[in-house]
Amino acid sequence: MSTVNVHQKAHGQTEEARAERTRGGQAYRPHVDILESKDELILVADMPGVKHDNIDINFEEHVLTIQGRVEPRYGEGVNFLLYEYGVGDFYRTFRLSEEIDSTKIHAEHANGVLTVYLPKSEKTKPRKIAVTASA
Repeated sequence: MSTVNVHQKAHGQTEEARAERTRGGQAYRPHVDILESKDELILVADMPGVKHDNIDINFEEHVLTIQGRVEPRYGEGVNFLLYEYGVGDFYRTFRLSEEIDSTKIHAEHANGVLTVYLPKSEKTKPRKIAVTASA
């Protein structure tokens, strides 16, 4: 079974999808689902407003980093009567305990949802051990 550590805030609370100001602008933590099969981990992240060419995914030393840049929705000089939709980039990291075959990682993006496929390396996949009879 895999272990995925979601980085936690100082008070032990799991990070939620709220804005933080650590990277020179607002950055939101996308909500994710992580699924596991015998062959891979699959990460599904909500990243509304991000175009596929504004997504960066890195995997290094068991850490997966996803970043998505959101283009401004409106030009300058707009007079808002109500302003509730926060615009900012998405950023999140995950520490993965499984050995991942980094040469086979691939991702898809459609309708504001990013899906990252993280294939397990052969040495971490479950396998059947043959038992032979001895005399």
